[in-house]
Amino acid sequence: MDNHDVAKRILEEVGGKENVSSLTHCFTRLRFVLKDKSKANKEVISNTEGVIQVVEASGQFQVVLGNKVEKVYDEMIPMVGELQETSNEEDEKVGIGTKILNTVAAIFTPTVPAIAASGMLKGILAVAALIGLNMYQVDIKEFNTYIILNAASDALFYFMPIILARSAAKVFKTNDYIAMILGATLCYPAVVDLMTGENPVTLFGVGITQANYVSSVVPIIIAIFVLAYVERFVKKIMPEVLKIIMVPTVSLLVMVPATLMVFGPIGIYFGNIVNWAYYYIMGLSPILLGAFIGGIWCVLVIFGAHRAIIPIGINDVAKTGRQNLLAFAGAANFSQAGAALGVFLKTKNKNLKTVAASATVTALFGITEPAIYGANLRLKKPMIYAVISGALGGALMGWGGSYGNAFANQGVLTIPVYAEAGTKAFVCYLLGCLIAFGGACIMTVVLGFKDIPEENAKKVQETLTEAVKEAINDDLVFEDSNLVVDSPVEGRAISLSEVSDEVFASGAMGKGIAIYPSKGEIVAPMDATVSVLYPTMHAIGLTLDNGVEMLIHIGIDTVNLDGKFFEKHANVGERLKKGQRIVSFDMEGIENAGYDLTTSVIITNSNNYVAIGSTKDNHIETSSNLLFFLTKPAV
Repeated sequence: MDNHDVAKRILEEVGGKENVSSLTHCFTRLRFVLKDKSKANKEVISNTEGVIQVVEASGQFQVVLGNKVEKVYDEMIPMVGELQETSNEEDEKVGIGTKILNTVAAIFTPTVPAIAASGMLKGILAVAALIGLNMYQVDIKEFNTYIILNAASDALFYFMPIILARSAAKVFKTNDYIAMILGATLCYPAVVDLMTGENPVTLFGVGITQANYVSSVVPIIIAIFVLAYVERFVKKIMPEVLKIIMVPTVSLLVMVPATLMVFGPIGIYFGNIVNWAYYYIMGLSPILLGAFIGGIWCVLVIFGAHRAIIPIGINDVAKTGRQNLLAFAGAANFSQAGAALGVFLKTKNKNLKTVAASATVTALFGITEPAIYGANLRLKKPMIYAVISGALGGALMGWGGSYGNAFANQGVLTIPVYAEAGTKAFVCYLLGCLIAFGGACIMTVVLGFKDIPEENAKKVQETLTEAVKEAINDDLVFEDSNLVVDSPVEGRAISLSEVSDEVFASGAMGKGIAIYPSKGEIVAPMDATVSVLYPTMHAIGLTLDNGVEMLIHIGIDTVNLDGKFFEKHANVGERLKKGQRIVSFDMEGIENAGYDLTTSVIITNSNNYVAIGSTKDNHIETSSNLLFFLTKPAV
């Protein structure tokens, strides 16, 4: 049996191309009939990597995949074609600003380890270069070792459009390889030479804005966002036989010009606006200028627009031998370091604590990207605290007339650059850095932020009381839970381990309980949405409003009845109120046909909870508390 035949059998079992939600739930319990039901064939499947177990029942092989289900699902999609995803009209409504920040955080989060490593390596090299020059009068920047390691520390930032293209493609759900080609085009040496050269550049005879997109952020994110829509549109209109070649080709032909003509210049124009604002505020007051740069500098770093005003500082040094731009930017850098330290002190997430610790160190040496993307922007509020503190520190520097006698990176190693300005100016610079650092740290610790929970429930479990641990080990009880779900069916409670279907009894699909019905009716246990409803009506998937995902499987092997004795009263995607009827069934007819009516109630997202327990009562009503959940540590 080839892959296509297997895919067809799976679709027949789960009810065809109904929706993605249906397949996502049902792939956890794949059922397909093999032409060759030999023991050897079963052993081959059982020994395949990622397969938990293979159960033979009713002339079928049941292949349980568990956590590997998503990978299998992704492999199946190209075989079965595009599937229509159900929409959820009840999505949580959030502001556009929050959506943008969440999207930016989602794009940068996968890059955090690489950003942290690059920043730390860059800081180590900066210290080594300073020691070599001051203590041994040796410029290690000319050594091959330094050049290679410096390339490793710079590579991520230099090729940032390629890195962000891939993570943005994941967020916007488009082809990540086409996205990376788009990012690579912006970094391609010949394109960089064209865009930074003196001669005008044209594309299809149309002049385009010249800019260096190496290390840029905004243009590629906007481009991938648009690419996702272009790709979907081309897929809809392109004949199936041409899709594999023409969809990526047309996407590139549309997006490369669009990026260079439209999305790329956005960052340039934004930088020009900031440049104009800099000179305007400088003419008004050095205090306002210090607050402006101290507060907005790291925001400009996010958009890559800070490069537009760096020439101001270079020009000031060339003309007057001094510059105040990087003095004010120093306040911004120290504020990011302070906010990252505050995150380190406040967070309970061990991974975030590690990132924040290293980001604090690198920010103190002037490399703020790990702090911005790894902690502060990711958590939102620390970024706000850093902007406020940086503005205060920069304002004090502006009042004191702080300036540097060289164009140098802003961090602890370059503090001596600002000493020549005089006692008042230098003291104001030091105090400004201290206010920026301390203010951001204190606000982050005192005012707090929404922490990122530990991904592994076992880590959360370590903080529980011994009494609760005991309850978890011996099945959670009502008194120790903080979330309760009622029963969807009336009848006699049975331990899940006693169910004759090994797939359910083993707990491979999730924790839960079984009920032998006394009434042939399934109702919504709480307010919920129908996410899955088999055409045979023997199995129902619900997404409760409280986040619990529930699978209700009526009887053992009742799929073979092909819907006989069942009647549905709800549809996939329908919103249900507690107690609303979903499916009814003829108990006598099913039993007379020789089927066991034991109904399994499974929590398919069991891993999202620290513990799940079930009622000890024998008889269950639809109003009875059936399952108990522990969603956070007991205090």
